[in-house]
Amino acid sequence: MKLNKFLLIVFLCSFLRVSNAQYLELSPDKAPLNWFNLDYLENGVRGISTERAYRDFLNGKTSKSVLVAIIDSGIDINHEDLKDNIWVNAKEIPDNGVDDDNNGYIDDINGWDFLGGKDGTDVSRETMEVTREYARLKKIYQYIQDIASLSPAMNVEYELYKKYKARYEAKVKELQEQGPFVIKLYEKYIDSKLILSTYLKVKDVSKEDLAKITSKEPEDIRKAKRVFELLEQIGQDEEKLKEAYEYYDAQFKFGINLSFNPRTIVGDDVDNINDRDYGNNEVKGPDARHGTHVAGIVAANRTNALGIAGVASNVRIMAIRAVPEGDERDKDVANAIKYAVDNGAKIINMSFGKSVSPQKQAVDEAVKYAQSKGVLLIHAAGNENENIDISDNYPSKKFADGKQAENWLEVGATSWMQPPSAVAEFSNYGHKTVDVFAPGVDLKSTVVGSQYEDLSGTSMAAPVVTGLAALLMSYYPDFDFKKIKQIILNSSIKLSKLKVSQPGTGELVDFSLLSSSGGIVNAYEAVKMAEEELKFWTKK
Repeated sequence: MKLNKFLLIVFLCSFLRVSNAQYLELSPDKAPLNWFNLDYLENGVRGISTERAYRDFLNGKTSKSVLVAIIDSGIDINHEDLKDNIWVNAKEIPDNGVDDDNNGYIDDINGWDFLGGKDGTDVSRETMEVTREYARLKKIYQYIQDIASLSPAMNVEYELYKKYKARYEAKVKELQEQGPFVIKLYEKYIDSKLILSTYLKVKDVSKEDLAKITSKEPEDIRKAKRVFELLEQIGQDEEKLKEAYEYYDAQFKFGINLSFNPRTIVGDDVDNINDRDYGNNEVKGPDARHGTHVAGIVAANRTNALGIAGVASNVRIMAIRAVPEGDERDKDVANAIKYAVDNGAKIINMSFGKSVSPQKQAVDEAVKYAQSKGVLLIHAAGNENENIDISDNYPSKKFADGKQAENWLEVGATSWMQPPSAVAEFSNYGHKTVDVFAPGVDLKSTVVGSQYEDLSGTSMAAPVVTGLAALLMSYYPDFDFKKIKQIILNSSIKLSKLKVSQPGTGELVDFSLLSSSGGIVNAYEAVKMAEEELKFWTKK
């Protein structure tokens, strides 16, 4: 998982005085609550018209519960808005230390944690995959002199070594150019906050408090005030600054640390892709903010008066923890997919990704297995504002043999703002690789401790589509994953003449060029199409 790159670029451009209009066009207005469920004609924002679909088509209709697996950082299964919609493995007796259902996992009541140790501890931080691969290959090839003596297989690895070495060193250079500045600034802000709160005798420093400080105050007080004013001038706050600080701090300590290896906590043979006997049943983990937010978008209770409403109304969430702070491992992803399929999930949400996949074959096999069982996979396209038709992005629907998964939807993110800012400025895109777009900016959803928070990312856009797929499967249970996927893509709102800022460049392009469908998913149109399909098949 990565820091939202858009926020980071805004932050750095502002402080480093970099002129880039693309990152400065955000409207100061706040996104409407639950905007991703709203309708463009009725509410003026390009949500997916969920409420309109329920009102006009689904009111009074019966539905069938759909099991959705969320492979993520963990989920707070006791959240007030989620607890009624969490999957319970009825074949397992809680806390008896026995694998009652003989699925290979002891006491897996609500899911499984592939980052956990048998003693109940958990992996929280990880390195980047390029760091792990570079460290592995460096031990073998850093002192190679006679390239001609290498076997064909070693030649292939040596080329990978050079490739990963260049990527790793480029990343280190990037971090060293930007990180120390952000870290120092955050530390300066914290110092200034302490100085001002002590001087003013307040807990939180407000604009009114700052206005009380005049040129007659001591120099250290005036300097502290200037730090606060600078943050306000560029539209930043403590939360965003802290997020940037934590990103760089973690990257230096863990992400690019060639010697860091937390896998001893799990105790498995990480290179053995056939090994599935590891982990524990503690599905929340040490940091479930991301996974809980994703779960809420899909399945936050629609019948209570709390917080938000998820997209799907009759769904159970299976919590599978396989994504640490850092890059996930292919082995865990493959096993997580297989676990979900074997335990009855019909849809799997995957809001994670990376640029290197050393065990891609294992993930490919898991995806093929899910396809053979009729399970739909929905994946976030990523937040690097890159064209992933040409940039590496894993996991992917394209197999190593060149074929493509039929049970895959790749999702980019849209914003609640008007064109040309209708596409999220952080979102990856690709006319061949990305299938469709969905709301992914400023989505309020559930977070740990029965709290709610606005987050942005393709990580948020993917569960919007997952929720829509679950809605369709719930009300139209006779449709298989191919039909559900077809309906989602064909019913998406096509905006072929809409000019938007292309992520990463700011160039105005046709929205239709950023994905294969050229559309934004829409529940109203999807349900309408499903109703028409149902009538057609009924007549036959």
